[in-house]
Amino acid sequence: MAESLLPGGIIAFLIATLGIGVYASKQIKGDSVNFLVAGRGLTLPLAAATLMAQSVDSNATLGNTDLASEFGFWAGASLPLGLALCLFLTALFFAKPMNQMGLITLPDFYRVKYGRATERVAAVLMVVSFSFLLAGNLVAGGYLFQTFLGTSYTLGVILLATIVLVYTASGGLFAVAYTDAIQVLIALVGALCLFVFIALNYGLDIPAGTGPMALEQMTSPGSGALVNWATLLALGLGDIVAIDFMARIFSAESPETAQRACFVGSLGTVIIGVPFSIIALSATGILEQAGVTADGPILYALLQNVVPPFLALLVIVAILSASLSTADGAILGTSSVIPTIFWVFDRIATVLVAIGYWH
Repeated sequence: MAESLLPGGIIAFLIATLGIGVYASKQIKGDSVNFLVAGRGLTLPLAAATLMAQSVDSNATLGNTDLASEFGFWAGASLPLGLALCLFLTALFFAKPMNQMGLITLPDFYRVKYGRATERVAAVLMVVSFSFLLAGNLVAGGYLFQTFLGTSYTLGVILLATIVLVYTASGGLFAVAYTDAIQVLIALVGALCLFVFIALNYGLDIPAGTGPMALEQMTSPGSGALVNWATLLALGLGDIVAIDFMARIFSAESPETAQRACFVGSLGTVIIGVPFSIIALSATGILEQAGVTADGPILYALLQNVVPPFLALLVIVAILSASLSTADGAILGTSSVIPTIFWVFDRIATVLVAIGYWH
């Protein structure tokens, strides 16, 4: 029973996600505004959920726990905290004015403010950077399939990419918003339930110098302060211009809704991400008690050997949700600027032909 629970539950979740996404295609009605920005009608709960889901990715869960277990709380927590900082700053300074501009994609902003040339350069940079983000989240999903479903890593990546592509292409931002709302709820419940289970059954035995109050991790270069600050600031400032975040801000029903959604998304990212950091600090000791050596992500080792099957399934689906929600945002965000990319490629090809590089 327990052995079949994980594969069956994961497959059921993926089928349900695909069904919801495809069903959302009814909302598109042949309108590109509906497809790209959900008709600019996302209410506060949906806008907040989709922003939160976009910020909680495989880095904020798997990457977070691996880094925290090896280098300390701030090494891992800087990932979700950096994303939370990004949403907080966006709420303070950018959400309202960006929503008021009535844009479709973030490169549109650069065209309005700085001209076509800047728009095209920005579009190229965004597509390249988000291709890496998409790849990273598919990699995490591929390893999850390999670990818990017994498939090959490559097959896992292909299956996840296909599922995300189908429901995103079918329903656009409506599909993304509806699936994100469910996925972020699962991620929230999974993170909190895992935290409570570990705390009640094993205690939070945090090694000295690794916990949240070990602030030398943020002040001493020898304790990783430079890397931790770089991670925090790179995400906190760099992701303000992320096309997936801005797409959700453009989709909010009003400037006030956009701002409030960013505040809620920021808080939710902290609530989901930080428990994973704290759990990771105790994970090595818990696995040693169980006589287990982690081979791969330490969180996977906990789920396989320590956590009851039902709770393990909930957390696995939460991790999968984090990967899917970020992947669909990356696909939709990059697809919205592809026409600009094609123009750039056409200009490059024209220049190459003109100088005789191509015949």
